[in-house]
Amino acid sequence: MPGGSAYADIIADLRPEFCRLSAVPNTLLPFSSLCYHDSVNRRQFLSTTATAAASTALASAQDKPVRLAIIGMGGRGTALMKQFSKVPGVEIGAVVDPDGNRAEEAAGWILQNNGNRPKAEADMRRVFEDASIDAVVIATTNHWHALTAIWAMQAGKHVYCEKPVSHDIFEGHQLVAASRKYNRIVQGGTQRRSDGLFRRAMQLIHDGAIGDIYLAKWFFPGNRESIGFKPTEPPPNWLNWDLWLGPAPEQPYHANLVHYNWHWFWDFGNGELGNNGIHLVDISRWGIGKELPTRVSCWGGRYGYKDQAQTPNTQTVRWEYPDGAAIVGEIRDLYTAEPMSWDFFGTKGHLHMNDKRFQITLGRNKQPEPPVERLPDINHYANWVEAVRANDRSGLNAEIRETALSTALCHLGNIAYRVGHEVNFDPAGEHFSDCAEANALLKRSGRPPYVIPDDV
Repeated sequence: MPGGSAYADIIADLRPEFCRLSAVPNTLLPFSSLCYHDSVNRRQFLSTTATAAASTALASAQDKPVRLAIIGMGGRGTALMKQFSKVPGVEIGAVVDPDGNRAEEAAGWILQNNGNRPKAEADMRRVFEDASIDAVVIATTNHWHALTAIWAMQAGKHVYCEKPVSHDIFEGHQLVAASRKYNRIVQGGTQRRSDGLFRRAMQLIHDGAIGDIYLAKWFFPGNRESIGFKPTEPPPNWLNWDLWLGPAPEQPYHANLVHYNWHWFWDFGNGELGNNGIHLVDISRWGIGKELPTRVSCWGGRYGYKDQAQTPNTQTVRWEYPDGAAIVGEIRDLYTAEPMSWDFFGTKGHLHMNDKRFQITLGRNKQPEPPVERLPDINHYANWVEAVRANDRSGLNAEIRETALSTALCHLGNIAYRVGHEVNFDPAGEHFSDCAEANALLKRSGRPPYVIPDDV
């Protein structure tokens, strides 16, 4: 077999199960204090995630339904509403959006397709007061993610939170802290961790198929046109502007914010790095086995047009670690024919992958290694519901600490871009050692009453 006996031995030892690997030993003080310890052996794995049909075990006829509220009924929230509607033993009891039209449309869809009409609310706090709601699914604007999740946990709800799970570093830390304090089951929306292709690739990497990983690279091609300029004007009567703003600074309404283009404004979104780049960062960090970096550099800009947006449409970020290992990511939202991809480089070889396949090449061998069968896919949404039923976070494929760490890398990259130079980061203290301007971007002040407290 090409590539030598080491690769052959790894392939021969593969089983139909996957032992979920946490990032690295917990050496970072703040996040270490927020860890849980879950040694997932084969028996545990087989009992929770053995097949893609695991969702059928979530509930039996006599089980009480898990009643969900979907918060944020835009494109992603609507997609999640439809996904969770397919999970056995789930009932959607409420939908929330400050856009009243969206909330009513979602309630109507559920009535037509599921047979029950959920409550349609503008203010998420009404849902948190509802004792019949067991858990919430969060697909709001980015700047609302962490506060929504923390409020929900304080009210006793479990949480599924879309990526990026925070709007800044402080929020991510507090989000994980709240999940530990209130012992809530919290899953992040980094769903490739449940995909059989990525699970198999990560298993091979972590089993040493290409040696010790020293570099992970990724590329994301977007297709973003100019958003132009929109004038300030009174908010439309179907929108609760104060609730939409939430933690963001008070400011006038303009139509480039509601509904999608808020991604490209720092008060609300995190640019393409936080929007789509988070998925590629998360897989890269999973593969290379690292947590927070110590040095970050970023370069790029908003090229090709002049418009109202603030975030870059072209961005290259390098996250470096004390041992010399690094993650390098590139976003290109202008014209390109290059497909989305990941590359992992190790001391024995190289693994290249996209969303459909991966390929290993070892040593100086130019011939690819034989393909390896992917593991079964796991329903990412059913995976969370099952954990909620069991009140056990150990089986989660994207437990909130992992998604929060990957989100933090996105924040660090954006901060390096905004200050315009390389920055040195202290993971233990969660601050920059050489840049006051960068430290000022670690935590926003919030707008009362929409403020995340220092003590969650």
